[in-house]
Amino acid sequence: KEDSNLFFQLIDMRYEKKSTILTTNINFSEWDSVFYDAVVANAILDRVLHHANVVSISGKSYRLKDHMKATD
Repeated sequence: KEDSNLFFQLIDMRYEKKSTILTTNINFSEWDSVFYDAVVANAILDRVLHHANVVSISGKSYRLKDHMKATD
């Protein structure tokens, strides 16, 4: 829980002041389970997504490509 609050403080300090890039493989709908507190997760998402350009990438894993070639 302390980590969630620290992350919120970081995002809150940067909100509307600095650019922030986040990468994740976790859907936004699942963030409340990651941060163990739906209120904190929603507050973070509110700030992160307010002016965000969200890029969603789907498809086969690039990293697995070489592994799959090696097993063929």
